[in-house]
Amino acid sequence: MRPTLTHLALHVPDLDACVAFYTEFCGMQVIHQRAGKGARIVWMAEPGKEHEFIFVIMPGGQDRCLAEDDYSHFGFAVASREQVDEVAAKAQLDGCLVWSPRDEPYPVGYYCGLRDPAGNYVEFSYGQPLGPGSQAMPIP
Repeated sequence: MRPTLTHLALHVPDLDACVAFYTEFCGMQVIHQRAGKGARIVWMAEPGKEHEFIFVIMPGGQDRCLAEDDYSHFGFAVASREQVDEVAAKAQLDGCLVWSPRDEPYPVGYYCGLRDPAGNYVEFSYGQPLGPGSQAMPIP
């Protein structure tokens, strides 16, 4: 047996705020909505990846209250260092930047971190061996 990771399910305190965040910052889109257990449940995915990996977002969660030095996060790759800077600048204006852009040795690369409305941290990176900008070398 070889399982495949297909989704991540999150209970969040403000469903609409989280849907807006993942739409605006991550480019995800709502691909399905349904009523479930008395509340709306939303499925979101990156365009073209609807059958590969989704976020299932449900109301009823509590704020995560992560410390700034807690590096638990969801990771999104972007196509350039400039895109990391653009995300960080927008997040700074919106008051959700937690890690200013920084450079780390391979395989970490250049990244910044945001706080979503539920308190989860979301990383935007360039130069990791995953996604856009990935290098064609093995992970050490």
